Amino acid sequence: MDWALEYAPPMPSQLVATLSGLARHADKKGRGTYPSVARLAAYACKSERSVQRDLVELRKLGLIRYGDQSKANHLPEGKRPEVYDLALELAVPDGRAGRDEVTRASRVTLASSRRRGGKKKPSSDPVESGLTGDVDVRGDVDVTGDADVVEGVTSTSQEGRRPRHPNQLPEPKEEPKDSGPPPASEPDPGPQSLFDEQDAPIQLTAKQQQDADFDAWYALYPRKENRGKARLAFAAAVKKGVKPDYLITALHKHRDHWVACKTETKFIPHPTTWLNGERYDDELTTPANRWNGPAPTAPSSMTDEEKKRALRF
Repeated sequence: MDWALEYAPPMPSQLVATLSGLARHADKKGRGTYPSVARLAAYACKSERSVQRDLVELRKLGLIRYGDQSKANHLPEGKRPEVYDLALELAVPDGRAGRDEVTRASRVTLASSRRRGGKKKPSSDPVESGLTGDVDVRGDVDVTGDADVVEGVTSTSQEGRRPRHPNQLPEPKEEPKDSGPPPASEPDPGPQSLFDEQDAPIQLTAKQQQDADFDAWYALYPRKENRGKARLAFAAAVKKGVKPDYLITALHKHRDHWVACKTETKFIPHPTTWLNGERYDDELTTPANRWNGPAPTAPSSMTDEEKKRALRF
């Protein structure tokens, strides 16, 4: 958990909760974590589909990798989540938060440059650029916010509001009359921390989206065999125009059918066979729809011995 929250390399903010959920179930070496997608979704307050995308992105960033899948063999087939190992060898020495003034100042500079598209903007603020941007801690400034208070104006700290910056002019008590429209001001630059700003949602490519859809479908399939061939068959079905959501919905119906019929795993078709045979379009006959009329009887014209023989077979 310490690695996921502090020492793992920087990542999009929406991945932190999913990575922390995986870390919560890993051993001391970061191996053998296999919480279900539903549990990770509950941890992160996300949908299961979003968690599936997070897992794909974490694998692409190299922060997690597939582990020993046999660790989940004690779970029923069809309900076994993927087993992952955490890449604990990838770590930021001083943590993402940093421990010195230089690290924090550089993080604020990076956050500002990201908001401006990477272009540096000269600052008109006479405050020295070596400050962290959080609190002005120069020795000649009173950090209570009462420094440089103009005579006759109540300080902001006395009004119970947040202390003002030492270089900020005091706000007038009343709006001057006929002052005209207020001068245009720059938009709020937002939070001064790289990890507090809102990152844009990850835009997955078509291939990444298809991989995420397949992972969600394959995680539901009760028989795990020939994953590579199943991935190719899934891609072929999508290429023919079958929607991934339709494949997942059809698989849910087939799972319910197999459970209702008490079908053994060995009699469930391979994932590739299910896809190539277009079994997702099958009209299923559940036990409730089977014929449940009266038991067959032997014709009355048969002898007793013939009736016994007919009913026996």
